[in-house]
Amino acid sequence: MAERRRTFLDRHQNLLLRLLLLSFFSITGTTSSDGKEVLRRYERVRFRSERLLASVSAGTAPPPLPSSSSSPSSRVYHVTDYGADPTGKIDSTAAILRALSDAFRPPSNLSLIAGIADLGGAELNLDGGSYLISSPIALPSSPAGNLKIHSGSLRASTNFPTNRYLIELWPSQSTSSYNYEYITLSSLMLDANYRAGGIAIVNSLRTLIQSCYIVHFASDGIWVQNGHETLISASFLGQHITAGADPGERSFSGTGIRIDGNDNSITDIVIFSAAIGIQIAGQANTITGVHCYNKATGFGGTGIYLKLPGLTQTRIVNCYLDYTGIVSEDPVQLYVSGSFFLGDANVVLKSVNGVIKAVDIVDNMFAGGGGGVDIVRLDETGGAFTSIDQVVVKRNSVNGMTVRSTAARASLKANGTNWTVDFSPVLLFPNRIDHVQYAMITSSGFLNHALRNVSANQVVIESDVAVQATVHVAVEQCQGSMA
Repeated sequence: MAERRRTFLDRHQNLLLRLLLLSFFSITGTTSSDGKEVLRRYERVRFRSERLLASVSAGTAPPPLPSSSSSPSSRVYHVTDYGADPTGKIDSTAAILRALSDAFRPPSNLSLIAGIADLGGAELNLDGGSYLISSPIALPSSPAGNLKIHSGSLRASTNFPTNRYLIELWPSQSTSSYNYEYITLSSLMLDANYRAGGIAIVNSLRTLIQSCYIVHFASDGIWVQNGHETLISASFLGQHITAGADPGERSFSGTGIRIDGNDNSITDIVIFSAAIGIQIAGQANTITGVHCYNKATGFGGTGIYLKLPGLTQTRIVNCYLDYTGIVSEDPVQLYVSGSFFLGDANVVLKSVNGVIKAVDIVDNMFAGGGGGVDIVRLDETGGAFTSIDQVVVKRNSVNGMTVRSTAARASLKANGTNWTVDFSPVLLFPNRIDHVQYAMITSSGFLNHALRNVSANQVVIESDVAVQATVHVAVEQCQGSMA
Protein backbone atom coordinates (compact mmCIF):
# COMPACT_ATOMS: atom_id res chain seq x y z
CA MET A 1 0.00 0.00 0.00
CA ALA A 2 2.85 2.38 0.91
CA GLU A 3 4.60 1.52 -2.34
CA ARG A 4 1.46 2.30 -4.35
CA ARG A 5 1.14 5.66 -2.56
CA ARG A 6 4.78 6.59 -3.32
CA THR A 7 4.25 5.67 -6.98
CA PHE A 8 1.09 7.82 -7.07
CA LEU A 9 2.91 10.81 -5.58
CA ASP A 10 5.91 10.42 -7.89
CA ARG A 11 3.67 10.36 -10.96
CA HIS A 12 1.73 13.46 -9.90
CA GLN A 13 4.82 15.36 -8.85
CA ASN A 14 6.43 14.66 -12.20
CA LEU A 15 3.24 15.74 -13.95
CA LEU A 16 3.07 18.97 -11.97
CA LEU A 17 6.72 19.73 -12.62
CA ARG A 18 6.12 19.25 -16.34
CA LEU A 19 3.14 21.61 -16.12
CA LEU A 20 5.33 24.17 -14.38
CA LEU A 21 7.95 23.97 -17.12
CA LEU A 22 5.32 24.19 -19.84
CA SER A 23 3.76 27.20 -18.15
CA PHE A 24 7.14 28.89 -17.85
CA PHE A 25 7.99 28.30 -21.50
CA SER A 26 4.56 29.62 -22.52
CA ILE A 27 5.25 32.75 -20.46
CA THR A 28 8.65 33.36 -22.01
CA GLY A 29 7.11 32.88 -25.40
CA THR A 30 4.64 35.71 -24.97
CA THR A 31 4.95 38.91 -26.91
CA SER A 32 5.84 40.87 -23.79
CA SER A 33 9.37 42.21 -23.85
CA ASP A 34 9.25 43.07 -20.15
CA GLY A 35 11.66 40.75 -18.32
CA LYS A 36 10.19 41.70 -14.96
CA GLU A 37 6.76 40.68 -16.21
CA VAL A 38 8.13 37.26 -17.18
CA LEU A 39 9.57 36.80 -13.70
CA ARG A 40 6.34 37.93 -12.05
CA ARG A 41 4.27 35.46 -14.05
CA TYR A 42 6.81 32.73 -13.34
CA GLU A 43 6.45 33.41 -9.60
CA ARG A 44 2.67 33.12 -9.87
CA VAL A 45 2.97 29.74 -11.64
CA ARG A 46 5.50 28.56 -9.06
CA PHE A 47 3.16 29.49 -6.19
CA ARG A 48 0.27 27.62 -7.78
CA SER A 49 2.44 24.56 -8.43
CA GLU A 50 3.76 24.49 -4.87
CA ARG A 51 0.20 24.60 -3.55
CA LEU A 52 -0.79 21.72 -5.80
CA LEU A 53 2.23 19.66 -4.72
CA ALA A 54 1.47 20.30 -1.07
CA SER A 55 -2.14 19.18 -1.57
CA VAL A 56 -1.11 16.00 -3.33
CA SER A 57 1.51 15.20 -0.66
CA ALA A 58 -1.11 15.66 2.04
CA GLY A 59 -3.48 13.34 0.21
CA THR A 60 -6.13 16.04 -0.24
CA ALA A 61 -7.86 17.22 -3.35
CA PRO A 62 -5.84 19.89 -5.14
CA PRO A 63 -7.45 23.31 -5.17
CA PRO A 64 -8.85 24.47 -8.51
CA LEU A 65 -6.73 26.82 -10.55
CA PRO A 66 -7.91 30.41 -10.39
CA SER A 67 -9.86 31.60 -13.39
CA SER A 68 -7.30 34.30 -14.09
CA SER A 69 -4.65 31.69 -14.87
CA SER A 70 -6.43 30.85 -18.12
CA SER A 71 -5.80 34.30 -19.49
CA PRO A 72 -2.38 35.92 -19.14
CA SER A 73 -3.93 39.27 -20.08
CA SER A 74 -6.50 39.21 -17.27
CA ARG A 75 -6.61 42.25 -15.00
CA VAL A 76 -7.99 40.20 -12.08
CA TYR A 77 -5.22 39.51 -9.57
CA HIS A 78 -5.87 36.69 -7.13
CA VAL A 79 -3.81 37.07 -3.98
CA THR A 80 -3.64 33.31 -3.52
CA ASP A 81 -1.72 33.14 -6.81
CA TYR A 82 0.99 35.16 -5.08
CA GLY A 83 1.25 32.89 -2.06
CA ALA A 84 -1.22 34.56 0.31
CA ASP A 85 -2.53 32.12 2.92
CA PRO A 86 -6.37 32.23 2.96
CA THR A 87 -6.48 30.32 6.28
CA GLY A 88 -4.82 33.18 8.17
CA LYS A 89 -2.12 31.02 9.69
CA ILE A 90 0.81 32.64 7.87
CA ASP A 91 1.51 36.34 7.36
CA SER A 92 0.24 37.27 3.89
CA THR A 93 1.32 40.92 3.79
CA ALA A 94 4.12 40.52 1.26
CA ALA A 95 2.05 38.34 -1.05
CA ILE A 96 -0.89 40.73 -1.08
CA LEU A 97 1.38 43.70 -1.72
CA ARG A 98 2.99 41.87 -4.65
CA ALA A 99 -0.44 41.28 -6.16
CA LEU A 100 -1.38 44.92 -5.54
CA SER A 101 1.82 46.08 -7.20
CA ASP A 102 0.96 44.09 -10.32
CA ALA A 103 -2.61 45.41 -10.33
CA PHE A 104 -1.23 48.95 -10.17
CA ARG A 105 0.57 48.66 -13.51
CA PRO A 106 -1.49 50.68 -16.02
CA PRO A 107 -2.49 48.66 -19.10
CA SER A 108 -2.40 51.75 -21.32
CA ASN A 109 -1.52 55.42 -21.43
CA LEU A 110 -5.08 56.45 -20.58
CA SER A 111 -5.78 58.55 -17.52
CA LEU A 112 -8.69 59.63 -15.37
CA ILE A 113 -8.32 63.13 -13.97
CA ALA A 114 -5.03 64.67 -15.10
CA GLY A 115 -2.12 62.92 -13.45
CA ILE A 116 -4.09 59.82 -12.40
CA ALA A 117 -3.34 56.72 -14.48
CA ASP A 118 -6.32 54.57 -15.51
CA LEU A 119 -5.85 50.97 -14.32
CA GLY A 120 -8.71 49.86 -16.54
CA GLY A 121 -10.86 48.33 -13.81
CA ALA A 122 -8.21 46.03 -12.36
CA GLU A 123 -9.32 43.86 -9.44
CA LEU A 124 -7.42 42.64 -6.41
CA ASN A 125 -9.43 39.55 -5.49
CA LEU A 126 -9.00 38.22 -1.95
CA ASP A 127 -10.59 34.92 -2.99
CA GLY A 128 -12.84 34.68 0.07
CA GLY A 129 -9.88 34.09 2.36
CA SER A 130 -9.01 35.40 5.81
CA TYR A 131 -5.49 36.84 5.71
CA LEU A 132 -3.17 37.74 8.55
CA ILE A 133 -1.24 40.96 7.89
CA SER A 134 1.52 42.62 9.91
CA SER A 135 1.62 45.97 8.08
CA PRO A 136 -0.81 48.09 6.05
CA ILE A 137 -2.04 47.09 2.61
CA ALA A 138 -0.97 50.46 1.24
CA LEU A 139 -1.57 51.49 -2.36
CA PRO A 140 1.61 52.32 -4.27
CA SER A 141 2.58 55.98 -4.34
CA SER A 142 2.12 56.37 -8.09
CA PRO A 143 -1.21 58.18 -8.67
CA ALA A 144 -3.72 55.81 -10.29
CA GLY A 145 -7.34 54.77 -10.18
CA ASN A 146 -10.11 52.52 -11.49
CA LEU A 147 -9.22 49.64 -9.17
CA LYS A 148 -11.31 47.35 -6.97
CA ILE A 149 -10.21 45.42 -3.86
CA HIS A 150 -12.81 42.93 -2.75
CA SER A 151 -14.10 39.63 -1.36
CA GLY A 152 -12.12 38.64 1.68
CA SER A 153 -10.96 39.39 5.22
CA LEU A 154 -7.87 41.12 6.56
CA ARG A 155 -6.86 40.67 10.19
CA ALA A 156 -4.12 42.62 11.96
CA SER A 157 -1.41 40.56 13.61
CA THR A 158 -0.24 41.21 17.17
CA ASN A 159 2.71 43.24 15.86
CA PHE A 160 0.71 45.45 13.47
CA PRO A 161 1.78 49.12 13.92
CA THR A 162 -0.61 50.95 16.21
CA ASN A 163 -0.61 54.25 14.31
CA ARG A 164 -1.64 52.83 10.93
CA TYR A 165 -4.67 51.39 9.11
CA LEU A 166 -5.28 47.97 7.56
CA ILE A 167 -5.92 49.48 4.12
CA GLU A 168 -4.32 52.82 3.25
CA LEU A 169 -5.00 55.11 0.32
CA TRP A 170 -2.27 57.21 1.79
CA PRO A 171 0.98 57.38 -0.20
CA SER A 172 4.29 58.02 1.48
CA GLN A 173 4.86 60.75 -1.09
CA SER A 174 2.70 62.44 -3.70
CA THR A 175 3.28 64.79 -6.62
CA SER A 176 -0.39 65.06 -7.58
CA SER A 177 -3.22 67.18 -6.19
CA TYR A 178 -5.12 63.92 -5.75
CA ASN A 179 -3.46 60.63 -4.87
CA TYR A 180 -6.04 58.20 -6.25
CA GLU A 181 -9.35 58.23 -8.13
CA TYR A 182 -12.21 55.74 -8.30
CA ILE A 183 -10.87 53.13 -5.90
CA THR A 184 -13.54 50.66 -4.74
CA LEU A 185 -13.29 48.69 -1.50
CA SER A 186 -16.09 46.14 -1.42
CA SER A 187 -17.21 43.01 0.43
CA LEU A 188 -14.39 43.16 2.95
CA MET A 189 -14.14 42.26 6.61
CA LEU A 190 -11.41 44.23 8.38
CA ASP A 191 -10.37 43.22 11.89
CA ALA A 192 -7.90 45.72 13.39
CA ASN A 193 -7.30 43.55 16.47
CA TYR A 194 -7.69 46.58 18.79
CA ARG A 195 -4.36 47.88 17.50
CA ALA A 196 -4.99 50.15 14.53
CA GLY A 197 -7.62 51.67 12.26
CA GLY A 198 -9.61 50.09 9.45
CA ILE A 199 -9.35 52.23 6.29
CA ALA A 200 -7.49 55.51 5.69
CA ILE A 201 -8.30 57.61 2.61
CA VAL A 202 -6.14 60.69 2.18
CA ASN A 203 -6.55 63.24 -0.60
CA SER A 204 -8.36 60.86 -2.92
CA LEU A 205 -11.09 61.48 -5.45
CA ARG A 206 -14.34 59.54 -5.88
CA THR A 207 -13.64 56.62 -3.55
CA LEU A 208 -16.24 53.91 -2.86
CA ILE A 209 -16.48 51.90 0.37
CA GLN A 210 -19.40 49.50 0.23
CA SER A 211 -20.58 46.29 1.89
CA CYS A 212 -17.75 46.25 4.43
CA TYR A 213 -17.64 44.99 8.03
CA ILE A 214 -15.01 46.80 10.11
CA VAL A 215 -14.34 45.80 13.71
CA HIS A 216 -11.89 45.97 16.62
CA PHE A 217 -10.43 49.32 15.57
CA ALA A 218 -8.42 51.26 18.15
CA SER A 219 -8.62 54.65 16.39
CA ASP A 220 -11.08 54.97 13.47
CA GLY A 221 -13.03 52.43 11.50
CA ILE A 222 -12.78 54.72 8.46
CA TRP A 223 -10.82 57.96 8.24
CA VAL A 224 -11.17 60.35 5.29
CA GLN A 225 -8.93 63.40 5.04
CA ASN A 226 -9.34 66.03 2.32
CA GLY A 227 -9.91 64.65 -1.16
CA HIS A 228 -13.38 64.77 -2.63
CA GLU A 229 -16.55 62.69 -2.88
CA THR A 230 -15.96 59.60 -0.80
CA LEU A 231 -19.10 57.45 -0.76
CA ILE A 232 -19.48 55.10 2.22
CA SER A 233 -22.51 52.81 2.07
CA ALA A 234 -24.15 49.56 3.20
CA SER A 235 -21.52 48.76 5.83
CA PHE A 236 -21.22 47.83 9.51
CA LEU A 237 -18.69 49.27 11.97
CA GLY A 238 -18.02 48.48 15.60
CA GLN A 239 -15.06 48.50 17.92
CA HIS A 240 -16.56 45.54 19.76
CA ILE A 241 -18.75 42.94 18.12
CA THR A 242 -22.01 43.30 20.02
CA ALA A 243 -25.72 43.69 19.40
CA GLY A 244 -26.43 46.26 22.11
CA ALA A 245 -26.66 46.32 25.92
CA ASP A 246 -22.99 45.40 26.14
CA PRO A 247 -21.63 45.26 29.72
CA GLY A 248 -18.45 46.97 28.54
CA GLU A 249 -20.22 49.84 26.79
CA ARG A 250 -18.81 52.46 29.16
CA SER A 251 -15.30 51.65 27.93
CA PHE A 252 -16.04 51.88 24.20
CA SER A 253 -13.52 54.18 22.50
CA GLY A 254 -12.52 55.18 18.98
CA THR A 255 -14.61 56.63 16.17
CA GLY A 256 -16.61 54.65 13.65
CA ILE A 257 -16.21 57.11 10.75
CA ARG A 258 -14.11 60.28 10.86
CA ILE A 259 -14.45 62.73 7.98
CA ASP A 260 -11.99 65.63 7.72
CA GLY A 261 -13.06 66.95 4.35
CA ASN A 262 -15.86 68.15 2.10
CA ASP A 263 -18.57 66.72 -0.15
CA ASN A 264 -18.74 63.16 1.17
CA SER A 265 -21.74 60.87 1.60
CA ILE A 266 -22.46 58.30 4.33
CA THR A 267 -25.48 56.16 3.50
CA ASP A 268 -27.13 53.08 5.05
CA ILE A 269 -24.49 52.48 7.73
CA VAL A 270 -24.75 50.75 11.12
CA ILE A 271 -22.30 51.76 13.86
CA PHE A 272 -22.81 49.39 16.75
CA SER A 273 -19.94 50.27 19.09
CA ALA A 274 -17.54 53.22 19.40
CA ALA A 275 -17.24 56.31 21.57
CA ILE A 276 -18.28 58.47 18.59
CA GLY A 277 -20.28 57.03 15.73
CA ILE A 278 -19.49 59.64 13.06
CA GLN A 279 -17.32 62.72 13.46
CA ILE A 280 -17.25 65.33 10.70
CA ALA A 281 -14.96 68.33 10.33
CA GLY A 282 -15.78 69.47 6.83
CA GLN A 283 -18.45 71.13 4.71
CA ALA A 284 -21.32 69.91 2.55
CA ASN A 285 -21.40 66.31 3.78
CA THR A 286 -24.53 64.16 3.72
CA ILE A 287 -25.58 61.49 6.24
CA THR A 288 -28.62 59.36 5.42
CA GLY A 289 -30.05 56.11 6.72
CA VAL A 290 -27.47 55.73 9.51
CA HIS A 291 -28.20 53.72 12.66
CA CYS A 292 -25.93 54.68 15.56
CA TYR A 293 -26.14 52.61 18.71
CA ASN A 294 -22.57 53.10 19.82
CA LYS A 295 -21.76 54.32 23.35
CA ALA A 296 -24.91 55.86 24.86
CA THR A 297 -25.03 59.56 25.64
CA GLY A 298 -25.56 58.66 29.30
CA PHE A 299 -22.15 56.95 29.25
CA GLY A 300 -20.44 59.85 27.47
CA GLY A 301 -20.89 58.76 23.86
CA THR A 302 -22.01 60.70 20.80
CA GLY A 303 -23.78 59.37 17.73
CA ILE A 304 -22.88 62.14 15.26
CA TYR A 305 -20.46 64.92 16.14
CA LEU A 306 -20.13 67.92 13.80
CA LYS A 307 -16.86 69.59 14.69
CA LEU A 308 -16.21 72.45 12.29
CA PRO A 309 -17.59 75.56 14.02
CA GLY A 310 -19.28 77.96 11.63
CA LEU A 311 -18.90 75.78 8.50
CA THR A 312 -21.29 72.91 9.05
CA GLN A 313 -23.33 72.65 5.84
CA THR A 314 -24.38 69.09 6.72
CA ARG A 315 -27.62 67.24 6.03
CA ILE A 316 -28.69 64.44 8.40
CA VAL A 317 -31.77 62.71 7.02
CA ASN A 318 -33.71 59.52 7.86
CA CYS A 319 -31.27 58.37 10.53
CA TYR A 320 -31.77 56.39 13.73
CA LEU A 321 -30.01 57.79 16.80
CA ASP A 322 -30.34 54.99 19.33
CA TYR A 323 -29.60 56.23 22.87
CA THR A 324 -26.86 58.42 21.41
CA GLY A 325 -27.48 61.86 19.93
CA ILE A 326 -26.13 64.61 17.69
CA VAL A 327 -23.74 67.39 18.77
CA SER A 328 -22.98 70.32 16.47
CA GLU A 329 -20.52 73.10 17.23
CA ASP A 330 -21.58 76.60 16.07
CA PRO A 331 -23.89 75.12 13.43
CA VAL A 332 -24.29 77.02 10.19
CA GLN A 333 -26.57 75.47 7.55
CA LEU A 334 -27.42 72.29 9.43
CA TYR A 335 -30.45 70.24 8.37
CA VAL A 336 -31.80 67.39 10.53
CA SER A 337 -35.01 65.79 9.34
CA GLY A 338 -36.98 62.56 9.21
CA SER A 339 -34.85 60.94 11.91
CA PHE A 340 -35.74 58.86 14.98
CA PHE A 341 -34.17 59.61 18.37
CA LEU A 342 -34.66 56.82 20.91
CA GLY A 343 -33.84 56.63 24.62
CA ASP A 344 -33.53 60.36 25.36
CA ALA A 345 -31.19 60.85 22.39
CA ASN A 346 -31.36 64.48 21.33
CA VAL A 347 -29.68 67.29 19.39
CA VAL A 348 -27.18 69.50 21.22
CA LEU A 349 -26.20 72.82 19.66
CA LYS A 350 -22.87 73.78 21.20
CA SER A 351 -21.57 77.34 21.31
CA VAL A 352 -17.87 77.78 20.51
CA ASN A 353 -17.82 81.27 19.00
CA GLY A 354 -21.47 82.03 19.72
CA VAL A 355 -22.72 81.54 16.13
CA ILE A 356 -25.85 79.68 15.07
CA LYS A 357 -27.40 80.31 11.68
CA ALA A 358 -29.63 78.61 9.10
CA VAL A 359 -30.44 75.54 11.19
CA ASP A 360 -33.47 73.36 10.48
CA ILE A 361 -34.45 70.57 12.89
CA VAL A 362 -37.85 69.51 11.64
CA ASP A 363 -40.15 66.51 11.22
CA ASN A 364 -38.24 64.14 13.52
CA MET A 365 -39.45 61.65 16.13
CA PHE A 366 -38.16 61.71 19.72
CA ALA A 367 -38.89 59.02 22.33
CA GLY A 368 -37.55 59.10 25.89
CA GLY A 369 -38.04 57.81 29.38
CA GLY A 370 -40.00 60.71 30.81
CA GLY A 371 -37.05 62.27 32.61
CA GLY A 372 -37.50 65.75 31.15
CA VAL A 373 -34.70 65.65 28.59
CA ASP A 374 -35.03 68.41 25.97
CA ILE A 375 -35.26 67.20 22.38
CA VAL A 376 -32.97 70.08 21.37
CA ARG A 377 -30.60 71.63 23.89
CA LEU A 378 -28.31 74.66 23.82
CA ASP A 379 -24.86 74.03 25.29
CA GLU A 380 -23.56 77.49 26.20
CA THR A 381 -20.92 76.42 28.68
CA GLY A 382 -18.30 77.87 26.31
CA GLY A 383 -20.18 81.16 25.98
CA ALA A 384 -23.65 82.28 24.98
CA PHE A 385 -24.93 82.26 21.41
CA THR A 386 -24.75 85.88 20.32
CA SER A 387 -25.17 85.64 16.55
CA ILE A 388 -28.49 83.89 15.92
CA ASP A 389 -30.43 83.85 12.65
CA GLN A 390 -32.77 81.58 10.67
CA VAL A 391 -33.15 78.81 13.23
CA VAL A 392 -36.19 76.57 12.76
CA VAL A 393 -37.04 73.84 15.26
CA LYS A 394 -40.61 72.63 14.89
CA ARG A 395 -43.04 69.92 13.72
CA ASN A 396 -41.24 67.26 15.75
CA SER A 397 -43.14 64.31 17.22
CA VAL A 398 -42.28 63.87 20.91
CA ASN A 399 -43.04 61.19 23.51
CA GLY A 400 -41.43 61.07 26.95
CA MET A 401 -39.17 64.08 26.37
CA THR A 402 -39.51 67.86 26.63
CA VAL A 403 -40.55 69.67 23.49
CA ARG A 404 -38.34 72.53 22.39
CA SER A 405 -39.26 74.67 19.42
CA THR A 406 -38.69 78.04 17.80
CA ALA A 407 -42.41 78.35 17.06
CA ALA A 408 -45.29 77.88 19.47
CA ARG A 409 -49.01 78.48 19.85
CA ALA A 410 -51.14 78.80 22.95
CA SER A 411 -54.61 79.91 24.08
CA LEU A 412 -55.67 81.49 27.36
CA LYS A 413 -59.18 82.16 28.62
CA ALA A 414 -59.60 84.72 31.41
CA ASN A 415 -61.86 87.42 32.83
CA GLY A 416 -60.05 90.71 33.32
CA THR A 417 -57.79 93.16 31.55
CA ASN A 418 -54.58 91.12 31.37
CA TRP A 419 -53.67 87.90 29.57
CA THR A 420 -50.13 86.61 30.12
CA VAL A 421 -49.09 83.61 28.03
CA ASP A 422 -45.83 81.94 29.10
CA PHE A 423 -43.93 80.16 26.29
CA SER A 424 -40.71 79.54 28.25
CA PRO A 425 -41.42 75.80 28.77
CA VAL A 426 -41.41 75.33 24.98
CA LEU A 427 -39.23 77.92 23.24
CA LEU A 428 -35.61 76.97 22.54
CA PHE A 429 -33.90 80.31 23.11
CA PRO A 430 -34.36 82.06 26.46
CA ASN A 431 -35.83 85.55 26.49
CA ARG A 432 -36.25 85.82 22.75
CA ILE A 433 -39.45 86.21 20.76
CA ASP A 434 -39.08 87.88 17.37
CA HIS A 435 -42.61 87.66 16.03
CA VAL A 436 -46.07 87.59 17.66
CA GLN A 437 -49.54 87.17 16.26
CA TYR A 438 -52.63 87.11 18.44
CA ALA A 439 -56.39 87.20 18.25
CA MET A 440 -58.91 88.00 20.98
CA ILE A 441 -62.37 86.45 21.02
CA THR A 442 -65.09 87.92 23.23
CA SER A 443 -68.87 88.27 23.24
CA SER A 444 -68.75 91.50 25.22
CA GLY A 445 -68.74 93.88 22.30
CA PHE A 446 -65.86 95.85 20.85
CA LEU A 447 -62.99 96.99 23.04
CA ASN A 448 -59.48 98.33 22.80
CA HIS A 449 -56.64 95.82 23.38
CA ALA A 450 -52.95 95.64 22.56
CA LEU A 451 -49.78 93.63 22.90
CA ARG A 452 -48.12 95.30 25.87
CA ASN A 453 -44.94 93.32 26.59
CA VAL A 454 -42.72 90.50 25.27
CA SER A 455 -39.96 89.45 27.65
CA ALA A 456 -38.65 86.27 29.29
CA ASN A 457 -40.54 84.38 26.56
CA GLN A 458 -43.85 85.69 27.93
CA VAL A 459 -46.47 87.57 25.92
CA VAL A 460 -48.67 90.09 27.76
CA ILE A 461 -51.90 91.39 26.19
CA GLU A 462 -54.05 94.04 27.86
CA SER A 463 -57.51 95.51 27.26
CA ASP A 464 -58.88 98.88 28.37
CA VAL A 465 -61.82 97.31 30.19
CA ALA A 466 -62.35 94.06 32.07
CA VAL A 467 -63.89 91.41 29.86
CA GLN A 468 -64.37 87.65 29.55
CA ALA A 469 -62.21 86.70 26.56
CA THR A 470 -59.97 84.07 25.01
CA VAL A 471 -56.71 85.03 23.38
CA HIS A 472 -54.93 82.85 20.83
CA VAL A 473 -51.20 83.62 20.49
CA ALA A 474 -48.56 82.39 18.00
CA VAL A 475 -44.89 83.24 18.42
CA GLU A 476 -41.67 82.62 16.54
CA GLN A 477 -37.97 82.88 17.34
CA CYS A 478 -34.97 83.56 15.10
CA GLN A 479 -36.60 82.74 11.78
CA GLY A 480 -35.37 85.84 9.97
CA SER A 481 -37.24 88.83 8.65
CA MET A 482 -38.08 87.11 5.33
CA ALA A 483 -39.12 83.71 6.79
